[in-house]
Amino acid sequence: MKNKIYFFLMILFPMFNNAQVGIKTEDPKSTLDVNGNVSIRQAPQITSLSGFQIMAINQGSSEVSQFDPSLLTAPNSLNQTVYSARKNNSISLLSLNLFSSWKQINFLTIDKTIGSVSLFSDADNSYNVPSTGIYLIGYYFRYGAGVQTTLLSGNPGMGILKKALDGVISVLDSREFTGINLGLASVTFTEYSMTSIYQLNEGEKLYFGLNNTGALGASLLSSSNASFYIYKISN
Repeated sequence: MKNKIYFFLMILFPMFNNAQVGIKTEDPKSTLDVNGNVSIRQAPQITSLSGFQIMAINQGSSEVSQFDPSLLTAPNSLNQTVYSARKNNSISLLSLNLFSSWKQINFLTIDKTIGSVSLFSDADNSYNVPSTGIYLIGYYFRYGAGVQTTLLSGNPGMGILKKALDGVISVLDSREFTGINLGLASVTFTEYSMTSIYQLNEGEKLYFGLNNTGALGASLLSSSNASFYIYKISN
């Protein structure tokens, strides 16, 4: 009789060994599928994560996985929206008007100071918004030495333009160069830094440019400076 019981158990063991067990579910998706809360009464106390793995739950499949604690501070856990670029003494404007009288500064991926080159496109000199959220953007421009005479005609200025998902381009933000009248001559201040936060959508494009540039000479543009930085601060 004992031999028969052992033989029966030997047949059932592989079945249980390879089965999927469900608690409060008749359709388990893994070896152990718990459809409900899990409570742990006791767990040992640790003072270091060295030699340990951290458990995490996949929001899509609810499957529990493990990962190394070092990933919390690894480069791939940093803000993947961060990008900045700078042009020193090599600025020119693209000949084609981007929007109305706006023209782009010729930023390229080689001007990058930080961030992934995948965020910027040399094809149209644009920053590509990687995810929807609120972004902090800073944009700096200095024309020549930053102070010029008689350049206020036409109200030249600097600004950020946005290409929406439907392809429509609009001015996201802008600043006009200002100046003072000294009687014999007008002095224009052409060094500006603009910083603010903006709501952006995934897939939109940002351009950095100048407006009403007819009074700006190409010789001084080549000795001007421009830079920008951008990163997501909130969903």
